[in-house]
Amino acid sequence: MPENVLEAERAHLAVSRAALTSMREHAQSLSADAAGDWVSQQILQGLLDQRVAALADHRDTPLFFGRLELSAGGDLPGTIYVGRRHVHDDDRRALVIDWRAPVSRAFYQASPSDPMGVTLRRRFGYQGGELTAYEDEPMDGRELAQSRLLAEEIERPRNGPMRDIVATIQPDQDEIVRADLGVTVCVQGAPGTGKTAVGLHRAAYLLFTHRERLARNGVMIVGPNRAFLSYISSVLPALGEVKVDQTTVAGILGDHSFPEDPVTAAIKGDARMAAVLERALWLHVTKPEEGVLYTKGINRYRLADHAVREIVASLRGTIRYAPGRATLAQRLAHAVLVQMERRGESPDDRVQDAVARSKPVKQILDTVWPKLTPEQVLFRLLSDADFLARAARTDLSPEEQEAVLWRKPAKSHRSAKWSAADAALLDELADLIERTASHGHVVVDEAQDLSAMQLRALGRRCRTGSATVLGDIAQGTTPWSAQSWKTVLEHLGQPSGEVTELTLGFRVPREVLDYAARLLPSVAPDLAAPRSLRPGAGSLSVRRSPDAAAAVPDAVRQALQREGSIGVIVADDSVPAVSAALGDIPHGVLGADSTGEERVLVVPAGLAKGLEYDHVVVVEPADIVAAEKRGLARLYVVLTRAVTSLSVLHTAELPAELL
Repeated sequence: MPENVLEAERAHLAVSRAALTSMREHAQSLSADAAGDWVSQQILQGLLDQRVAALADHRDTPLFFGRLELSAGGDLPGTIYVGRRHVHDDDRRALVIDWRAPVSRAFYQASPSDPMGVTLRRRFGYQGGELTAYEDEPMDGRELAQSRLLAEEIERPRNGPMRDIVATIQPDQDEIVRADLGVTVCVQGAPGTGKTAVGLHRAAYLLFTHRERLARNGVMIVGPNRAFLSYISSVLPALGEVKVDQTTVAGILGDHSFPEDPVTAAIKGDARMAAVLERALWLHVTKPEEGVLYTKGINRYRLADHAVREIVASLRGTIRYAPGRATLAQRLAHAVLVQMERRGESPDDRVQDAVARSKPVKQILDTVWPKLTPEQVLFRLLSDADFLARAARTDLSPEEQEAVLWRKPAKSHRSAKWSAADAALLDELADLIERTASHGHVVVDEAQDLSAMQLRALGRRCRTGSATVLGDIAQGTTPWSAQSWKTVLEHLGQPSGEVTELTLGFRVPREVLDYAARLLPSVAPDLAAPRSLRPGAGSLSVRRSPDAAAAVPDAVRQALQREGSIGVIVADDSVPAVSAALGDIPHGVLGADSTGEERVLVVPAGLAKGLEYDHVVVVEPADIVAAEKRGLARLYVVLTRAVTSLSVLHTAELPAELL
């Protein structure tokens, strides 16, 4: 009987794949020539291309992974297959229902206590896209046993980029994924709880549910670095979403990387800088000392200096800087037109525009409300001690002002070298000058590592939308790492966001997670210790060696005897030595811009966040801790990258917290 069931399900899979191919061929046959003009044709062609890409059949992934048997008497068919995308036959009969459709929610949420109209849930096992097994869960009131297929899918070794988790989403994860578009959700997630995958699946869900609305403003994924973006790059396309911006904070604000003292960077990243920057910008608007004299033919029209001052005062600080400058020109021109009308003239809008562009008005603008760029304002602020003091007032102490002031200023803003912290300040000024465009939804991963000013920059990108904020307070490694998600949401401009916590891990073995959790009292004492569903007996090995680097090749060779990816994580400065120690063992070195597709990778500790490897070899934890101020938090990140086994090699004494 089971074999007959498998054969029937394999037949449905074959029919579904054929139908998907037919749907894609139909999409490819459509032409954009029907659109009227060239611009419309280009837009329509772009939409058709997206549709064709979304209908791609990824042969190594299952087209459906679940089946629901529903109670009789409803409007829905008795049997529903749940998969990554909707598939229908030539008669428009649904063969596979998209996992994001409302009816599919029961696949993730149904339970014996609340069957949601489901009488039986069937899970499928796959190998290379081929159906190999099935498992039935009857909703007849009896307690369900832990799913073997679910456990196997979670524990399946991985190579290359991150996979989607659409077949294994848990009920608490599903609640987050299906949160309404208007709700900002903040997820505090312990290692291995799937917070990154939840964020990506929420983006896919929102794009499906609010397609038309988000087509206008779009969805943006913000990750910590390019290596991380490469790691997650396959998830959304596998779910049928091929047009989503995926970037980093540096990609948004500009890749400014001039080295800077951490103390200085921390001051620049503080939220107090927002008020300092606003004052610095508006200090450029000065009190008018002269009026305006406009001449047209033999007629002269004069605006007294006090009248100009009143107009400037009415605009100063009530409007963004650039629109304010343009409005000032129009207000001055309007005042001149009023005088023209009093003399019996009948000026129109063209005359007002001509006055606004005239030399006398332009002279007033350049003197009183000069045209500025963010670079000009920040250059003056950081290179002029007196100006900085006027702008800072009491927001920055004299010592803090001295810390951020350039000791050897560049000759001009054009030759200035900006740091990563400066990039957020430039973006703040840019928004004060001209309003930043907003996305419909922004997903921010590793948000605990962002400064207040960086969070404000991202908040502007979802000012009229919402956000999914992902992170782990315990993994904060920057000088300004967040201590509270409430503060993060406030800086992001989403104070009403809902904070939820994921503490149950699915990927990191319990033995490894418990070992890493020894660091929590030191790095995040207020967080609950994470738990793992996977016992992972024998997954942890801690070995002392006279030469830790020399012991790496043997540890890697042992890992190579097992299936899966291997990450050798070391202090950033130790990467060349450990790579050399590996000798003739084929391996790659993960860089900020590399894809990291090799099976064995040497990974700098500074790039490990957000990544996962089946087998992890951590070399010299003491060096990782000593490399930065929040070194214990960095070590916590490093130790929790393993999803099958963790080997710790050390020569120096381990940190006391691990003993």
